[in-house]
Amino acid sequence: MISTLLVANRGEIACRVFRTCRELGIRTIAVHSDADENALHARVADAAVRLPGSAPSETYLRGDLIVKAALSAGADAVHPGYGFLSENADFARAVLDAGLVWVGPPPEAIEAMASKTRAKKLMGLEPLSTVTEGDLPVLVKAAAGGGGRGMRVVRELAELDAELTAARAEALSAFGDGEVFVEPYVEGGRHVEVQILADAHGTVWALGTRDCSLQRRHQKVIEEAPAPGLTPGLVAELHELAVRAARAVDYVGAGTVEFLIADGKAHFLEMNTRLQVEHPVTEAVFGIDLVALQLQVAEGAVLENDPPRARGHAIEARLYAEDPARAWAPQTGTLHRLAVPEGVRLDTGYTDGDPIGIHYDPMLAKAVAHAPTRAEALRKLSGALERAEIHGPVTNRDLLVRSLRHPEFTGARMDTGFYERHLEELTGATPDPYAPLAAALSDAHGRSRFGGWRNLPSQPQTKRYLMGGTEHEVHYRHTRDGLTAEGVRVVHADARLVVLEIDGVRRKFEISRYGDQLHVGPTALTALPRFPDPTTQQAPGSLLAPMPGTVVRVAEGLTTGAAVTAGQPLVWLEAMKMEHKISAPTEGILSALHAVPGQQVEVGTLLAVVQPDEPL
Repeated sequence: MISTLLVANRGEIACRVFRTCRELGIRTIAVHSDADENALHARVADAAVRLPGSAPSETYLRGDLIVKAALSAGADAVHPGYGFLSENADFARAVLDAGLVWVGPPPEAIEAMASKTRAKKLMGLEPLSTVTEGDLPVLVKAAAGGGGRGMRVVRELAELDAELTAARAEALSAFGDGEVFVEPYVEGGRHVEVQILADAHGTVWALGTRDCSLQRRHQKVIEEAPAPGLTPGLVAELHELAVRAARAVDYVGAGTVEFLIADGKAHFLEMNTRLQVEHPVTEAVFGIDLVALQLQVAEGAVLENDPPRARGHAIEARLYAEDPARAWAPQTGTLHRLAVPEGVRLDTGYTDGDPIGIHYDPMLAKAVAHAPTRAEALRKLSGALERAEIHGPVTNRDLLVRSLRHPEFTGARMDTGFYERHLEELTGATPDPYAPLAAALSDAHGRSRFGGWRNLPSQPQTKRYLMGGTEHEVHYRHTRDGLTAEGVRVVHADARLVVLEIDGVRRKFEISRYGDQLHVGPTALTALPRFPDPTTQQAPGSLLAPMPGTVVRVAEGLTTGAAVTAGQPLVWLEAMKMEHKISAPTEGILSALHAVPGQQVEVGTLLAVVQPDEPL
């Protein structure tokens, strides 16, 4: 029996595993980097061991340090979570060689399936050894790991070498393995997977299907179980292929076999030899705890011959600290508040007041809704996200709500190209037009009519806010009867609540403040100074860091004075385990180059300046 478990991971998945361990009476051990010293997973564990450094290569990818931590803390078992070393056969062997229980598949099964190149060969498929124009488009893919890292779609042959280089660097940083391969890219398909669970006694469960077609940068955003709209025959085929793949490598534990469904046919993608991020939807539908089952299988338990019966429908949405309207740029800062209405499951590695840093994945949480039907689950989850309190950096919350309500998704007609087709309409700015006014009225509450005003009390008062990337200016008056504004009736206004009557309908606006940042209900605003600061203005052609991160490389041979073309990649940043390309905004001359490989930059740091060519 396992008595003490170390989770070789961080954040949400570590907290998720710890929750089950507490229910089972198992003592928990966390590991943490210096950046994660005060992270939630390190705080909720019974004990925590420091891994010196902050970069994944120094910490969560150091299997030797993690095994040492397990032994020194008295653990008798190790759970790998997902990502990092979860699909590393050498790490699994090191855990077993140290006399510890490995909560995962045998190292031989990981070797056979965790490398996507070997897995495809096992299933009778071969990656492309050479690429010609006729093969395009193709997908560059990391052989190890997942989560969209080390993946690139290539549509122009001239771009292949650069994308291979970028994919190798990203994969090495995320998984400690820079191997990549190239395969045909199937467009217009659905990403469907099968959850499996196997014991060491020959039983393999196929726990239904999941649809994970809504993806950005090849990383899943919304997942659901079961996958809608599949014929019974296709579901049976997927189950049979998944069980066959598991038996082919004597698989033990939880795993996922992934497919691309196109033209009614199943194309094998890969097998993930670990627990998936989206496992909660399967848990909800089958009424099980997959982590508990993983632990029981690791202890030698025998599964029933048949899995439990599936009931209802479950949908999961991943909440990311990122701005979908700005090329999914990761966001950092303080997460002041995170709460969803009751009845929706929230798995997270953060709590109110926690910092969101640059070193790791930008996922804040997963919200999961379960209901008797798909339509009910959609309504439940979209409504909960809409009402959720998410105060802090920009997130993809609005995108999630709009995606869940999009007719292509509600009609189960989505595919992996969903965001390529619809991102612009889904990120179009539609903030509440009355939010800035409510913020201004709340700010004005309690101020004296005769003191502390920058304008005369008899004159309209003006406030400026940044909302949805756009500046908004609002006006109101302070009269003997209280605060007034054109076009509305101010029913109530104080520091935390404003009530406006608009066209005969009363609306409530709850206000939260964090310095210059305000949240009016779900809408985030930043109070702006009355007069802009001229020192913050940049020269035309300035390339500013869109996010905090590290400069990983500069275009080869790039020097000040060089001629550049519009769209030419100049600088690459790494932030939250993903690479981000900074390109020339126009044709011209590189008049300044400040970026240096290895440099840590903040949002707005000047990286380079491209002086546009003068028109003839």
